[in-house]
Amino acid sequence: LRHQLSNVRLSRVQNFAMKPVLTELVEATPVDTSFEDAGYFALSEQSLKSWLQFGGAVSIVLMALYVLWIRGDTGYCDDFLAGAMSLGNGDPHLATLFLGSTFAIVHSGLAALRPKAEEIIGARAWRVIFACASLPLAYAWILFWLVHRYDGQILWHFPQSNTSITLLAFINFISFLFLYPSTFNLKEVAAVDKPQLHLWGTGVARITRHPQAFGQTLWSLAHGAYIGTSVTALTMLLLILHHAFSTWHGDQRLAAKYPDKFPKLKASTSVIPFAAILDGRQQLPSQYWREWLRGPYLVILLATSATYFAHPQIQAFAAIATNTPLQSGGLLG
Repeated sequence: LRHQLSNVRLSRVQNFAMKPVLTELVEATPVDTSFEDAGYFALSEQSLKSWLQFGGAVSIVLMALYVLWIRGDTGYCDDFLAGAMSLGNGDPHLATLFLGSTFAIVHSGLAALRPKAEEIIGARAWRVIFACASLPLAYAWILFWLVHRYDGQILWHFPQSNTSITLLAFINFISFLFLYPSTFNLKEVAAVDKPQLHLWGTGVARITRHPQAFGQTLWSLAHGAYIGTSVTALTMLLLILHHAFSTWHGDQRLAAKYPDKFPKLKASTSVIPFAAILDGRQQLPSQYWREWLRGPYLVILLATSATYFAHPQIQAFAAIATNTPLQSGGLLG
């Protein structure tokens, strides 16, 4: 019997020693909680078929977006932006106000309609409608800002020192760690898996139950501070206000979806980052850092780093867009 027990212990030690570090990061075991585990991703639970479906769905959507919206001679984004400038009598501030308000109303409005709409046409169909409405508007607003980010009045000059630039880069980097955990569920985002309204309670949700709002605020403040023009300041203000509204709107939707569980989550978390931790309502587990050692966060770190180094290409794209003349109409006439 002792020999058998010794073999079992030896086997466990060998298995632990041979377990790859990356697998441990990706297949972190969910913690015991009455809420959902933010960032949990188990490679062993994935299927190649579902990811091939995801790749196909994303490819189709991006191809349609490029042909019908982005590309100048076949798409309508340039017409839409020209119309926004026309409504604002050529004032980029008024055009920015129109673009930001339109995106916020459509994005939040469709989110508010989601419960009723899903009952009628289903969760996957509604996600497709939501994406087809939100993605073009988001792209148009981002493109307009990239083209007009230095327009308007210069409100301040940001000090161009290595320390200050490094500080802003660090703030931008940190902001992406506060993505809403539902963003990690890529197959739900693409409607391959049935989209769900999740009740996250671990990881970043312990710091704030609306991490996206905090992350967007950090990103907006950093970019607004660096550029310092009135058009950029207005754009960043609209982004912050929209995400501030989303904290209230998100709570309303969660309360309606989870009338029994949400009050408990609300009592133990906060909208303001770290507030629930500081006043003792949120007790961090002894190995809280393990809730951040997840595969999705590794992907975020890599993608954020790649985006940082791709800034010259982004600026070159903005220059091309600035100098590209309007091509009225598109594929459908």
